[in-house]
Amino acid sequence: MQVQEAARVSFGFADIDWSKPWFAQFAARGERWQRGALRGYAELLAEMNADAGAMQQRTGRGQRLAFIAQDDLPPGAAYEAHIAATGCVPTRHNLHDFFNGSMWFAFPRIKAALNARQSAAIDVLGIGPNRGGVRDTLTLFDENALLFACADPALSAALRGFDWQTLLVARRDAWGARCEVRCFGHALLEKLIAPFKACTGHAWIVDVPSEYFGWNAAARDAWLDESVSTALLGTEALTSRMFAPLPVLGIPGWYAENESAAFYDDTSVFRTGRRSR
Repeated sequence: MQVQEAARVSFGFADIDWSKPWFAQFAARGERWQRGALRGYAELLAEMNADAGAMQQRTGRGQRLAFIAQDDLPPGAAYEAHIAATGCVPTRHNLHDFFNGSMWFAFPRIKAALNARQSAAIDVLGIGPNRGGVRDTLTLFDENALLFACADPALSAALRGFDWQTLLVARRDAWGARCEVRCFGHALLEKLIAPFKACTGHAWIVDVPSEYFGWNAAARDAWLDESVSTALLGTEALTSRMFAPLPVLGIPGWYAENESAAFYDDTSVFRTGRRSR
């Protein structure tokens, strides 16, 4: 059984294709972590903690970030509350937690904001079968969010309105010049190891200035990190209605088959509908 489990874990880590656009943004650090993960659990934690120490990351209540084995989480302790109180992120030797750890470095302010809001809600409501709407929304963001950076209100409106023909076909040339996407949700990234057409993220729309698209990737990520974290901390009534569904493989430039306009004719994936933010 242990041999089978080791083979399954090894295959998962070995199967990350860093050339894919949804992974490429994390490749510089991710490839090194991947090598550690393939060597073993302790080696992965060592790589993660070396980066945490060097970059002096902080959690939602200002604790120094560190990564610990899942078994080191005290019995009965709530995951988010433990991170907030100690700075220690319980981490398993799997892809899900690998990508979760990556987000603490790609978007540290957003992760800290999510942790701060989650732990504050736990302080008030405790742990129970019903987490409440705000915690559900925070979890949805953490697990499945896409950051849709956009400098054109018409494109944001098209996304909110399920107007796929405008967003993904007619205005295809706007991608990279007036809008773009960053993956954030670690469960979404795990699913994209083996992508499928219906794989859909929850897009959080971020209005950006036009000059954003002249900045390098690091400056864009820093701007998104600051803007989104501020919104998460400053918006009291967070709800799932603040997201818009976006099928990941429909993003222009992210999947060869979507070069054909017929790709978007599949209404089981590119559904019609209307929603308000």
